Amino acid sequence: VRSPVADPKSKGVICGLTLDTSEKYLALLYLATIQGIAYGTRHIVEHCNAHGHKIDTLLACGGLAKNSLYIQEHADIIGCPIILPRENESVLLGASVLGAVAAKKFSGIHDAMKSMNAAGKVVHPSSDPRVKKYHDAKYKIFRSLYEQQLSHRSTMAQALQ
Repeated sequence: VRSPVADPKSKGVICGLTLDTSEKYLALLYLATIQGIAYGTRHIVEHCNAHGHKIDTLLACGGLAKNSLYIQEHADIIGCPIILPRENESVLLGASVLGAVAAKKFSGIHDAMKSMNAAGKVVHPSSDPRVKKYHDAKYKIFRSLYEQQLSHRSTMAQALQ
């Protein structure tokens, strides 16, 4: 279970399911899943920033960094730019860095990383205020669903006593 909630008893929630089985509906479920992950990431970033950190840019790597919809939704929902690495095979790059250090081509991992990697494309949040308004409203619902879950859990625990 991810921070800042760190509740191993929490459950995933999909709200608003219908009996629709069309491709369009499946695509909307896929989008909602991406958005749910991004709302969770927004919660983490907000929590960190409220506790002394100053996160205003994210760096994405790995397989999902190749998914432009995933990255753009995260930028829009979190409200900060996301930097993609120039090299999109981060595992291979990491192995190369370690190999270069082991072969004494660099004095340390930090020097190898600085030399062998660089920022690539930067994905910015949408400048459309309607996008921000939409995600702010949806994020509020996202957060309230967990509070409802706690209330439901308490109700059921009392009923089972």
